[in-house]
Formats: sequence, structure tokens, C-alpha cells
Amino acid sequence: MRIRIILVLTLIAVVNICRAQSSNVASESTYNVSDSLIIRSIFDEALTNGKSYGQLSYLCQVIGSRITGSQQAEDALAWAQKEVVNYGCDRIYTQSVKAEHWIRGEKEWVAISEDIDMLLNACALGGSVGTDGPLQAQVVEVNGINDLKSYTKADLYGKIVFYNEPMEKRKINTFDAYGACVSQRYAGADEAAKYGAVGVLVRSMTTLTDDYAHTGSMGYKPGSLKIPAAAISTQDADILHQYIVDNGGAKITMNLNCYTALEPVYTHNLIAEIRGTEHPEQVIVFGAHIDSWDKGEGAHDDGAGTVQCMELLRLFKKTGIKPKNTIRMVLYMNEENGNMGGKTYAQKVKENNEFHVCAIESDRGGFSPRGFSIDGSDAQIATVAAWQGLLEGYGLHYFKRGYAGVDIGPLKKEENKVNSNLFLMGLYPDSQRYFDYHHSDDDVFDNVNQRELELGGASMAAMVYLVDKYWYLFSTSK
Repeated sequence: MRIRIILVLTLIAVVNICRAQSSNVASESTYNVSDSLIIRSIFDEALTNGKSYGQLSYLCQVIGSRITGSQQAEDALAWAQKEVVNYGCDRIYTQSVKAEHWIRGEKEWVAISEDIDMLLNACALGGSVGTDGPLQAQVVEVNGINDLKSYTKADLYGKIVFYNEPMEKRKINTFDAYGACVSQRYAGADEAAKYGAVGVLVRSMTTLTDDYAHTGSMGYKPGSLKIPAAAISTQDADILHQYIVDNGGAKITMNLNCYTALEPVYTHNLIAEIRGTEHPEQVIVFGAHIDSWDKGEGAHDDGAGTVQCMELLRLFKKTGIKPKNTIRMVLYMNEENGNMGGKTYAQKVKENNEFHVCAIESDRGGFSPRGFSIDGSDAQIATVAAWQGLLEGYGLHYFKRGYAGVDIGPLKKEENKVNSNLFLMGLYPDSQRYFDYHHSDDDVFDNVNQRELELGGASMAAMVYLVDKYWYLFSTSK
């Protein structure tokens, strides 16, 4: 009898050990069959009844470009708020944002001025000062900002510096190519002014050779001399380069009427929440920036991200997902020329002592999603990467360390930290076409593919679902 009891107890112990091992395996894989079914329902709903493409049409073709301080930017915020009201969110509110108001002005032009003016496709860089009437000077071509070291002040004094470093076409990831040379756009005027230059021209940030001038932000350091800066199309950059080679130099005339208003503008971020059922005090934030440059319609940058985040709220409600943590959408204002929306949000998180598990951003265009870049610890990256088996059927296979986004970046700065275990993620679409349109008149609704856009929204929703369900794997304490 005693032997039989011992055998029974031993059998029970073995079963319990097996169950524990099975539980550990499930924990290590961090998903199960029910997750697969829920994610399938998310993609099914997005691809058959998705609203993001129609919303993007309205945002781009009815409202249009949305530079901070413009009426279109305010109209976009009001429209988005009206739209998300239909999704049964538990809370919708705005957050005041103070930002500079840069104005392009009218009749900007740049030309090679010799016997006759040869107009170039050009536009002022965001934040630039104007020329105060036509500015004419000899041009000196340099190969990027680092090439300035090859020149003396005597070489560049009174000249217009022409930065002609192209994006490296051999880099497969175009964001890597962009990052390698974008300093000439942002800091080029500041650096050239140190040599006595009176203005700068910058080759547009794109791998294409086309006629579109691509704008973008530039800045001046406090106390530095402010000189005007403009972008020219890659095709005209090649023409100007050849003109200099053939003629031993060139004279350029710039006429820019841009300026920064003396008074800031008061605008806002739009925030919408679905309250968590178990941990409402914990937040998973996801977002995009609703502002754009005043070129084109701001379709890929970042109208696509805006409507994908709005769609995420709808998908949660439509599929009946009840998050454990509070999920919060933020449509940030002023990412393009100041990032005051993202900075303000991070400051408010700190002031309110809000615990954020994760922050996710969509700001790389509405192209086919490939995965997520992750700004987190090795363990956090490994946890997300373990979901590849669940997500690769939807084309999501990239889960690696990388940059997550401009607007969510301030949340990880030391002065804003509430949760030391906070990690960031950025939706990572195919990058090959993004800079074809980026910051140009060609960034329009017609250049966005409906299915790719809808896949991106579903991918964002699937990731928020997984992070919410398995949030405890990313943070050991509050």
C-alpha cells in the first residue's frame, strides 16, 4: 500500500513538473494559439473593412499640407478628433503645445545668373531666414559638411556654399543613407557662416534624380550668424555641378521670402485612450505626427502614420480586444520643425508621474511593413523577436535594435524618465521609396498604396496587442 501511494505521489510530481516545463516553454515563446487567432482577426478586419485609406484621402486631398501654425494644421486636428469619437474611446482630449511659426512666403526662386537667369527647382529649408531681396554671389561647391575643412575663410567669404553630397545609393537601407549626409541640410548654413559665406544651397535628400526640391528642417545655433538656405532638386544639383566644371565657376541668385514669426503659436496634440481593464495606470502609447511640411500633401510623412494610429483604435474596438493596460494614441503637432509636440508630451508624462510600458511610432511612410526597430535592452529586443514566428506570415520579420522615432524619443531622455525599463519601437516599412517623396511636392495621396497602408495599421495594432498582453515581460517593477 505504501509503495502504491509513493508511486502515485511520484506520478503526480512528474505531471506537475511536465506542466511547469510546458508553462515555461509557453512563457519563453510568449504567444499561444489564441494570439494567432486574434491577430488574424485584426488583419482580416483591416484588409476588408479598413478606414485608413479613405481617411488619408480626406486628410491629404481636402485638408492638404499641415505646417505648424497653419489653418490646415488646426483643421486636421479638429477632423481627427471628430473621427476618433466614433471609436468609443474612454477619453479624448487635447494637450497644449507652444511652437515657433515658420512661414515660407511667396515668390521664392534660385537661379544660375550669367548672361541670363537659369531657374533651378528650389525651395527654402524650413527655419531659414530670407534673403531680404535677391542675393547674388559666386558659388563654391563642397562635398558635404565635412568637406568644409578643406577650405579657408578666404575661399568662402562672401560666397554661396553649394553642398552636393548625394545619398549613398549602395546603402540598402535608405534611412542609413539619409542619416549619413543629412547634416549638410540641418547644420550646413551654420557651419558655412563661420567661414563668412552669405548663403547655402543643399542637394535634396533623395536617391532619385528628379526635378523635385525636398525641403526639411535646418537650424541655427544661439548667437550664430543666420544666413539663408535652400534645397535644389538632384537633377539641378547635377546641372549646377556640370556648369561649374565646364565654366570654372558660377554665379547664383537666391530670392527667399521666408521668416519665423515674432510670436509663437499655441496649438495642441490630440490624445485618445482606451482604458486598461487590469492596469489602467500603466500606459502603452502609440502615435504619429499630424503636421507636415507645406510641400505636397504630407501623405507618407506623416499622414500615413496618423491614419494608421487612428485605425488601431478602431481595430481594437471592432475586434473586441480589451487591453489590460491603458492604450493611448497621440497625434503630435510640430514634429517637422521643432518637435514641440513630442517634447511637450514627455514633459507632461514626467509632471504627472505616468508609468509608460512602451512607446511606439509610425513615421516612415505607408509602405509594406517589414517589422519594428527597437530601442531597448537586449532582453526586451529578444522578447519582441520571439514573436517573429507569429508575425512572419504577415510579412513582419525585422525585429532589431534601431531608432524608433522623433516624437517618442524625448520619453527616454534622462530628464523625462519615469520608468527606467521603458522601451521604444518604430514601425519599420520597406524603405526603398520613402525618400522619393519625402518633404517634396510629390508626397501626395496618389502615391500611397491602399493595401500597404492597411497592412501597416494592422501591424501596429498587432504589436500593441502583444505588448499589452505580455507587458510584464518588459518591466520588472513600476
